[in-house]
Amino acid sequence: MSRIGIKPITVPANVKVAIKSDSIEVTGPLGTIKVAFKPLIKVAFDEKEKTIQVSINSAKPGAERTASALWGTTRALIATAVEGVTKGYEKTMEVVGVGWTAAVQGDKLKLVVGFANPIMLAIPKGVKVTVEKQFVKVQGSDKQAVGMFASNMRAKRKPEPYNGKGIKYTTETIKKKAGKQFGSA
Repeated sequence: MSRIGIKPITVPANVKVAIKSDSIEVTGPLGTIKVAFKPLIKVAFDEKEKTIQVSINSAKPGAERTASALWGTTRALIATAVEGVTKGYEKTMEVVGVGWTAAVQGDKLKLVVGFANPIMLAIPKGVKVTVEKQFVKVQGSDKQAVGMFASNMRAKRKPEPYNGKGIKYTTETIKKKAGKQFGSA
């Protein structure tokens, strides 16, 4: 029995839900997200109460263990899709370093972070990127796309512990290390 999977998902009034045999499509003011699920899982939408209920499909015998493992995961993915099309998701990154900059050029993000050539990152569809001084805001309705783009951006120049230079999340704290000690013996 999944503690997460058993909880119903409440759907706001401005969100439309369409269920097919193997996927659910959630449409709201910020866009449309499609979540696929396995045939072992059953998804039902109650129009009166405006809730989505996720359960195990008892018509498919045999794979109860696999179905119970997928139950809570499917419910969590659908819940994040509902939240994404209503509120959206945001990650804020910080570029730390002297002369290091970030700029949006068309559908690409240009990072100048101490290498000989600038790094160009393609911005995926559904993700909006804005730059203010050294802060880069990544926004979108798909939680996975926002997190993946922010992670790829950070991977281009991870923060280092000696000078604190690099690309980091604003919520992240970098523990500084002491450099080499020169002194008397």
